[in-house]
Amino acid sequence: MLYLLAAIGAICVVVLLWRAFVANPTTVGDRRVSRPPSGRPAPMAPDDDPEFLRSLERKNPPEPDGKQPPV
Repeated sequence: MLYLLAAIGAICVVVLLWRAFVANPTTVGDRRVSRPPSGRPAPMAPDDDPEFLRSLERKNPPEPDGKQPPV
């Protein structure tokens, strides 16, 4: 019984290591991982978007004395 459990454990470790280091996640089995096409830019977070930051500057101009308003 102990050998059976050791064999099952060894098989699990081998499968996990294979999946982690060898398997290509886009072609494992019949499943396909969807990735955005390379022609489209990746989604951008609002704090990285220059247009969004410009719109914030227009909505909230800096104080005349140069001090930042409290957050």
